[in-house]
Amino acid sequence: KERGARNALLKLDDSERKNGVIAASAGNHALALAYHGGSLGIEVTVVMPVVAPIMKISQCQQMGANVIVHGATIAEAKDHAMTILEKGGQVYINGYDHPDIIAGQGTIGLEICSQVEDADAIIVPVGGGGLIAGVAVAAKNMNPDIKIIGVEASRCKSFTEALKAGKPVRTASHVSLADGLAVPTVGLNAFVTVQPLVDKVVTVGEKAIALAILRLIEIEKAVVEGSGVVGLAALMDGLLPELKGKKVVTILCGGNIDTTVLGRCLERGLAADGRLLSFTVVVKDAPGGMNSLTQMLCDSGASIKDILHERAWLLEDVFAVRVRCMVETRNLEHTEQVKKTLTTNFKHVEFIGMSDHSTDTLQGP
Repeated sequence: KERGARNALLKLDDSERKNGVIAASAGNHALALAYHGGSLGIEVTVVMPVVAPIMKISQCQQMGANVIVHGATIAEAKDHAMTILEKGGQVYINGYDHPDIIAGQGTIGLEICSQVEDADAIIVPVGGGGLIAGVAVAAKNMNPDIKIIGVEASRCKSFTEALKAGKPVRTASHVSLADGLAVPTVGLNAFVTVQPLVDKVVTVGEKAIALAILRLIEIEKAVVEGSGVVGLAALMDGLLPELKGKKVVTILCGGNIDTTVLGRCLERGLAADGRLLSFTVVVKDAPGGMNSLTQMLCDSGASIKDILHERAWLLEDVFAVRVRCMVETRNLEHTEQVKKTLTTNFKHVEFIGMSDHSTDTLQGP
């Protein structure tokens, strides 16, 4: 986003610089304009939807941008920005469809091809289409044989739908961990540019995105937001088997993620990885009843993250208590061992499997 924003701002004439610029953005484009607008002395106004991460809104304000929070989606934010534009006379800079934005973002393709000359494929996150359009033009010109693969969030498949229709079409957009990709309609300039150049487009779900965020933190010690990890998520989810054994570049773009959202992502990533186990179990409501459960979990090597007594809802036995518990395990195999131990030692155990989004009720002896 920085590459495109600075390129677009540098191409403004004196009159346009004086009037300032305006844009609608869920965060990253707004941040880029705010930062580079400030360094170039250009007034920046950004309209952000209410679903924009709090951290991104705050950072834009700290950088000196005029921030207006309006609309439930990026489309509604854009409509409001256009209304303001009619009165204020600013230059509207589309974060994914402005030709100068596309050109600026395309420099990533130049860098990839110059640094990884024998790359077989580039995997690019897709929202409005500007990044993949710029990268595709640059990369295909330097290496016509390189594959360009787009990845978008399954909760907003606007690029996939555009390819089916042969033109940009408005698509339903839902809240996603990849908030920066939730663009209901891909840009016309971007789409026309990239349509003949893209080789494949796949979509990834929230589970895969959360797991990819977790993997990057654990292995690479890198914090990357949901929008930036979708390429890795697609590889981990087995959506691109044809790339096995090939030299592949996946673009990790964006590290702007709320700490609260990051916490949720990590927990959901652990669940998707089979390393969180949530269950309810019935134990005796007497001294030692809870101890039998906690000691068993301790002996099995599971770490208790959360535990709660529920006395009121166990109506069939007044001398027992239902305990809701969440534990962390080493891996999926360890989780299965803990489940087996629980069902062996307790009569009524109900497992809530976040990793496969199912509920499994098992009866012990």
